[in-house]
Amino acid sequence: MKSFTGAALLVLFHMVLLFPGSAHAETPQTGRPADDSIAQTVEWSSRAARHVYGLPDAKANQKGTLTLSANELRFNGKGGEVAIARQSITAVSAGNQRVEIWGMKGRVLRAVIPDGGGVAAAMFMHHQVDMLTVEFVDARGGYHGAVFFLPANEAAKALDIFARVPMVVRELPVSGCQDGFVRPHSLLLAAPVWDQVEVPAAYRALVYERLLDRLRLVKGLDRVYRDGEGHSGQGCPEYTLRLSISGFKEGSQVKRAVLGPAGFFLSTTQMKFDATVTDASGAVRLQQQIKATTRGETESTSVATDVAKKLAKQYDGMLRKAPESKTVVAGATAFR
Repeated sequence: MKSFTGAALLVLFHMVLLFPGSAHAETPQTGRPADDSIAQTVEWSSRAARHVYGLPDAKANQKGTLTLSANELRFNGKGGEVAIARQSITAVSAGNQRVEIWGMKGRVLRAVIPDGGGVAAAMFMHHQVDMLTVEFVDARGGYHGAVFFLPANEAAKALDIFARVPMVVRELPVSGCQDGFVRPHSLLLAAPVWDQVEVPAAYRALVYERLLDRLRLVKGLDRVYRDGEGHSGQGCPEYTLRLSISGFKEGSQVKRAVLGPAGFFLSTTQMKFDATVTDASGAVRLQQQIKATTRGETESTSVATDVAKKLAKQYDGMLRKAPESKTVVAGATAFR
């Protein structure tokens, strides 16, 4: 690896001058809202939160304030406010990872540093962030998982607050078709099985939420049910997609950036899934093993996006190949 030249140091110095606000924004900040009526109920707050994915009606990667009160967890970003009732939260988990400072801006700036200085700069242009994963159910009983990035050591404080009040135990959905008829062009995405390999909660939630959104874009699929979501009177899902993770290896975005071109092959983040699609009668329609890898300077959690893309593509291919047929369950029939 080449050492810094005078030009490289000069460019790096300008980077700090160009983005003083960005560096300051990453500093851990906690506080209470100015409104005294709200402040009385606030138990924890982080003003430097980033919603990664999974929170309904909130844009991905949006920055804002995450506040926990006795009644709800609320995210307030530029696009508005979204609240999760405290009583609907079933699990909260924390983790951490190292990511590049300034994200994509940092990568672009490093790319223009001459004489290999960009690779060397990656050695210290990073910081640790916490990952807070909140699992909850909606009004219909459907499973959700939302992931937030917080300044270092913020997630542990939130966990301490959550631990003071027992969480709701999520009721497992009743298996089998109860309606007696099948809703055509519908799919149930079951909660993935993780008992074979230990996987951080953030990755579990991101895989589920990104896959569900991808499946909603598949042509010919009109309805995607969440795990646990009630569908009484609407008909049972025509298909069910089940995932079982069989391999996971968490790499490091920082190491990949420091390694330069070698980062496409070393310290990669990898996931491997066994996917099974069954129809309402229980017959297997698709079995596929899916592998996904995050390479280069991309955030490690983006491996969930690769998994979702590949699985949605496989399901779309299954629908295209399937001839017009009928599925029979409990004496009822659904035509495709």
